[in-house]
Amino acid sequence: MRLSDYWGVGPKTRAVLEESIGAEAAITAIEGADVGTLVDAGLSAGRATRICRRARPNADLSVLATGDVRTVYRAVLSLIVDHAVTDETADRIRVLAPLTSTDAMRERLDRIDAIREAWEAQPAATREAALASFAEYDEAGGGELAAVRTALDLRDIGLTDGPFASLAAFDADRLRETEVALAGLDEGRVREGVDERLDEYRAEVAAVEDLAADPAGIVADLRESGVRDSDDFREALVEHVVGETGVEYVAVREAAPADAIDATSFVDGLLRTLVSERRTIAEERAADVADGLRATVNEARSDVDAAVEAVRDVALFLSLARFATAYDLTRPRIVDDRDAVAVAGARSLSLSAAGEDVQPVTYALGEHGLDDDGTWTVAPSGDRVTVLTGANSGGKTTLLETLCETVLLAHMGVPVPAERAEVSPLDAIVFHRRHASFNAGVLESTLRTIVPPLVEGGRTLMLVDEFEAITEPGSAADLLHGLVTLSVDREALGAFVTHLAEDLEPLPDAARVDGIFAEGLDENLELAVDYQPRFGTLGRSTPEFIVSRLVAEAGDREVRVGFEALAEAVGEEAVQRTLADVPET
Repeated sequence: MRLSDYWGVGPKTRAVLEESIGAEAAITAIEGADVGTLVDAGLSAGRATRICRRARPNADLSVLATGDVRTVYRAVLSLIVDHAVTDETADRIRVLAPLTSTDAMRERLDRIDAIREAWEAQPAATREAALASFAEYDEAGGGELAAVRTALDLRDIGLTDGPFASLAAFDADRLRETEVALAGLDEGRVREGVDERLDEYRAEVAAVEDLAADPAGIVADLRESGVRDSDDFREALVEHVVGETGVEYVAVREAAPADAIDATSFVDGLLRTLVSERRTIAEERAADVADGLRATVNEARSDVDAAVEAVRDVALFLSLARFATAYDLTRPRIVDDRDAVAVAGARSLSLSAAGEDVQPVTYALGEHGLDDDGTWTVAPSGDRVTVLTGANSGGKTTLLETLCETVLLAHMGVPVPAERAEVSPLDAIVFHRRHASFNAGVLESTLRTIVPPLVEGGRTLMLVDEFEAITEPGSAADLLHGLVTLSVDREALGAFVTHLAEDLEPLPDAARVDGIFAEGLDENLELAVDYQPRFGTLGRSTPEFIVSRLVAEAGDREVRVGFEALAEAVGEEAVQRTLADVPET
């Protein structure tokens, strides 16, 4: 495959990569999701990530049909990245994408389940040692040497069974020998301490170069010591150089020039020749040593490659498992014989990450199935589309986001934030948040965004929040009714949040209306809401609760009178009952 064949690699990007690291290295980086290398080569982090993401096998970003879905997708990836055990793994997580087949989803879920169980069964000391080894991998900057050391460390602490079996798939003794060879090379240059003779040659070169920096000073020192005769001067110079540099006598003597204008040029000529000769000897020795080290590495190439791949593989799935454990995620059931998005005890990841106290909710779209014991009672089964109603701040938007998070994670083959979940593979996810922009341009762009995925065929999930916010109420009800009907006609799954449910009747038979209800005010005069939707029930706005809070909080008598006038408008009895129910603080 040519570099230009990859998505996002146009002429300019190709030129940058070819000039910086070469086409072959760039292709290797893209295939290996090595975002760091591409960034170092001159690409922005965002562009490098997008190129690598598009190059993933079995990946399909077209399922992310709207900008709001992509926003949730990036937020989910960011949460997973927080649990990456290495920087390199964080880059690999950033390029995870929805998978194209149920087999791929289930296979990744299997691997996460296996490594999660095995990891949690390890003693705390073993887990700490493993994470410390991954930290050292980062400190070393990654690469083959760091991978070999990490693989040997993980093997030594006992991670060799089950999902860690790849860490036992190489010859450890041979790899330890190779580790020494890899450690001896620094970007092709032989490190100090690897070969004693080479170190001596390098020291000689450095010492002679120091002397060569001041030939006139050497002449002055020798004259000062009483040397005058030319033969005596030659002999004294040779002995001085031997004593200062450690170079053998014969080599120094043979470096002396045959002719020289004066003593300074004689010293300069000798030292220049000696620098050149000793540098050549050192370079030849370095080349021989480097060849030997590379030969050792090449002989163990299969073991080195196995170690590198094992560390990358374990790091990725361990990171995904740590994320799943941190948020108490569970494996979803992936079903392809029916259309369903169903969750029981689902929690918003974004709220959980923010430390909010989250009420689990249960919801379902489509034909969800039963567990083996017949206890899978989520919601009425068979309704492909729902209209979700209820009070402001009732959690309707959060429910849509939670469904979106769940579906995205399931499509990436990652556990989901629910006690139980059932998800069918989708061809398009349409998520549209409430946008408080009331003009024709916004309406047109919204329709251009959400309608094409719905009508282009395949399984589509519609998650639309308060569509009426972008046009006048009368038209909004007509358009929303059309979207609900179109979703049913196209056999899509969908949840539409609206305050116009009564204006949508009659709904198609495959659609139902659900409601979320506020229950009053708490001791802090905050709205108390039961976030669990009531199926088949129209939710109602509860202005009396808000007015009750305003009456209770009014410090100024005239302001309170004004709010009490509003209480009469919404129902004074309901307001008084609400105020009576508020606990005293």
